[in-house]
Amino acid sequence: MKSVKTVIKTVTAVAVAAGISAPAQAADELNVAFFLEWATPNMIAKAEGMYDDALGVPVNWTNFDAGTQMTEAMLSGDIDISYSQGLAPFITAVNANAPIKTIAIAMTYPSNPCVVKAGSDITMDNASELEGKSVAVPLATMADYSFRMQMRAMDVDISTMTIVDQVPADGAVSLADGSVDMVCLFGGDSIKKALESGTQIMSNEDMATAGIVAFDVVSVTEKFAQENPDIVQGFMDVTNEINMSFAKDQSKIALIEKESGMDSETTANQMVDMVFPTNAEQLSEYFAEGGLADQAFAIVGGAFATDDNPARADYSDVIDTSFLK
Repeated sequence: MKSVKTVIKTVTAVAVAAGISAPAQAADELNVAFFLEWATPNMIAKAEGMYDDALGVPVNWTNFDAGTQMTEAMLSGDIDISYSQGLAPFITAVNANAPIKTIAIAMTYPSNPCVVKAGSDITMDNASELEGKSVAVPLATMADYSFRMQMRAMDVDISTMTIVDQVPADGAVSLADGSVDMVCLFGGDSIKKALESGTQIMSNEDMATAGIVAFDVVSVTEKFAQENPDIVQGFMDVTNEINMSFAKDQSKIALIEKESGMDSETTANQMVDMVFPTNAEQLSEYFAEGGLADQAFAIVGGAFATDDNPARADYSDVIDTSFLK
């Protein structure tokens, strides 16, 4: 898989070589990235064709294993909007100057768990024993962010660990067959399978106490947003409508189960801790100066900075809240 930085360079070079300067034309379809094993109310709108009806164009949905893959698909032109992209892969991309923006918070939720293999007897109290051991993590994702933050909270030196870059489903298998000592991951079924082979080292309550919380965003390519503001606005309007509707009435949760590919118990357990803020709440509580998103962007920006792609002094230029109004 190509790195985000490689894709950015390739796309830019092709555009320059081709001398692309054609006038913008309204899109005749919308391509949206989403996650399986990720139960969200807008899966009801997806299943019932609400987006297609409201936008007046076909909406094509493609599932991905990680937010980094969403970024690559947006940069290659295959995806216009990524729904519930992890803040970490988004930040990694914009630190590398990818031409994408956040237009909303998709949700907040307890930070992704890290699971140590059964029989290791490793807990929060002796977490230093993880040093020198191996961990499966999908790099540059919110699971990676959670891994880093948990290890920092428990004073574990991750430079001593062997880090294996694996998507959650593969990481769960690696934990089960003993290839790794710990896995950090997301996705209802993948987490469920990992917990069959081990135990969560920090509980959701422990992580919340340590200030480790997670955000997913709705991201869009700058080009698509500029050329198709009505479609982007319509997408956000439908999303806000279904979020508010589901908060009052969960009778259609079976559609979420089907679209996310999980059973009813796994879906219910996953959604119980998810928060889907309304557009109004996002503007007043999240994106206001000093708000929750303002703080999170700065923290994650620093956590995923590199020498080649340093953190931005200000992330406001990669946030466009106009579609929340």
